[in-house]
Amino acid sequence: MHKVRSKTAAASRWHAEVQMQVQFFDLDPMEIVWHGRYVKYLEVVRCALLDSIGYNYVEMKASGYAWPVIDMHLRYVAPATFGQRLILRADLVEWEDRLKIEYLVTDSVTGQRLNRASTTQVAVDIASGEMCFASPPVLFEKLGLTSV
Repeated sequence: MHKVRSKTAAASRWHAEVQMQVQFFDLDPMEIVWHGRYVKYLEVVRCALLDSIGYNYVEMKASGYAWPVIDMHLRYVAPATFGQRLILRADLVEWEDRLKIEYLVTDSVTGQRLNRASTTQVAVDIASGEMCFASPPVLFEKLGLTSV
């Protein structure tokens, strides 16, 4: 198989990669990774990305905001199988009004694309329970940016 590169126009300044091996408990009766397990894979690499910018879920809560996932898209290209080594990549691509993260799951040996995905999260003020229509200043501080 040939190596497939991400279709992302430019790699994000904020990204993370995690390597993992497919475990037996991730398989479905067809002996491929169950489609729902990819949600866990996205969470693993999303947590690595949030850790890398110093704004993980604990820090979000401490700053007064929750960031629920409000939208998720997954596109399955090829199945992953038991023992296969994967590279999970997450790129932060939008942050002004929401957190939009794009994901790529590839075979670590061949580079073959197995899955593309995206998630969207919005800030919710914990005290009021209200959704914010712009990302709070704390996010811009963590990203080393000036808020819009």
